[in-house]
Amino acid sequence: MTALSKSWERAVVPLFILVAWEIVSRSGLFPAALLPAPSAVLHSWGDWVFGYDETTQANSGRWLADALSSATRVAAGYAIAAASAVLLGIAIGWWRWVERTIEPTIQMLRPVPPVSWIPLAIIWFGIANKPAIFLVFLGAFFPILMNTIHGVKTADRNLIRAASMMGATEQQLLRHVVFPAALPSIFAGLRIGIGAAWMLTVTAEMVAVKSGLGYVLWDSYYFLRYDLVLAAMASIGLLGFATDGLIKLLMSAALHWQRASTLQSREG
Repeated sequence: MTALSKSWERAVVPLFILVAWEIVSRSGLFPAALLPAPSAVLHSWGDWVFGYDETTQANSGRWLADALSSATRVAAGYAIAAASAVLLGIAIGWWRWVERTIEPTIQMLRPVPPVSWIPLAIIWFGIANKPAIFLVFLGAFFPILMNTIHGVKTADRNLIRAASMMGATEQQLLRHVVFPAALPSIFAGLRIGIGAAWMLTVTAEMVAVKSGLGYVLWDSYYFLRYDLVLAAMASIGLLGFATDGLIKLLMSAALHWQRASTLQSREG
């Protein structure tokens, strides 16, 4: 299958949705103000990005600044969540005493929705970047943690025994056997976590921050600018898609051995 055909397959569903949306919007079934056509959304989005006719008023030409504000919060909270969740997940998955000590608390906190922390986040950190980063951390932390624990616990015990018989220390086992074996599960958690990170930063920007894509979305809702609301939603979706793509590239580079072994098994 050629790259062109693969690209076409990926574009079929979005194109179908856009065409159907345009037809329904122009049919008059819904007021244009409540369901703007994709062409109208694209026009507002273009002004938000390039500022060519100021139809988005105060937001004209400010897309890049808003996107960078949201991306900075996502990057900060996600980096803290990824580093702490992977380290803690390896510890819980490897040492039973750590699992007995920490996992009950983790399992009590995990079902609490991250958005329920918003009042406390505002009280603790005020109206600024910190509450958004805190919520992003909460949203990304638990998926990465649980997948890391699963990856460590399901590591091939025969490989661990073989390395131990060859004289590997515990540190060497964790670094050269357990961690690589857990990487597929860790990357699965990282991909889930980046989606949660974008959702939570937008949620935080709606109530606790005065900048970013989420703030523009919520502010536009108050002024009945649903074209800009949809443009903000599309921006969030595209940025989330892009960051997930970056993680997939990193995963492909880190797990090249897995792809090679899969090809060998198919050829065999």
